[in-house]
Amino acid sequence: MQLTVARVSKAHGLKGEVALDLRTDDPETRLAVGERLETVPADVGPLTVTHSREHQGRWLVTFAEISGRTAAENLRGTELVVEADVSDEEDAWYPHELAGLRVELADGTVVGTVVSLEYMPAHEALLVEEALPDGGTARTLVPFVLAIVPVVDIEGGRVVLTPPGGLLARDADAAIVDRADDVDAVDRAGDVDAVDRAGDVDAVDREDD
Repeated sequence: MQLTVARVSKAHGLKGEVALDLRTDDPETRLAVGERLETVPADVGPLTVTHSREHQGRWLVTFAEISGRTAAENLRGTELVVEADVSDEEDAWYPHELAGLRVELADGTVVGTVVSLEYMPAHEALLVEEALPDGGTARTLVPFVLAIVPVVDIEGGRVVLTPPGGLLARDADAAIVDRADDVDAVDRAGDVDAVDRAGDVDAVDREDD
């Protein structure tokens, strides 16, 4: 299966260097000099890394096949991909391993199905398609952190959630709404730590809360 290492964001400078939006937690390996990466769209590549560096929190890369700013600009939006199967890391999974898993609560109640892994500004999240009690469906983003997703059972085909009140659409009546006059009110999102961005190529790790 082809999985994404990074997406080209924009050209950097005049000599063909590009800035990347990473989808890997191991850029030193995936973007090492000499690495040959397939692309989406396929006719743009493959591309061979000749230089890579981190600059102000962003990875910059040059490719043997690209020279000059115009050629680099034409790469904007291109995905850099590799072949990957399953993760052999403990407590870490590839996004394609998560998609399709049954979603349950701790008491065994079936909530729905994992649709995909989404990349949010603060953390990764599971996009869950809920089967609602009234027969309808709803899509909900569930932060992919240990406190909320304590069990990922690939062999059993399921994940187990322990969601805070109101996180799931089926539990909307239990939502906790911050009041403007409540001095101690805390945005729940601020309590969820970010997980390492593992993206579509390197396995996603949940961070202990």
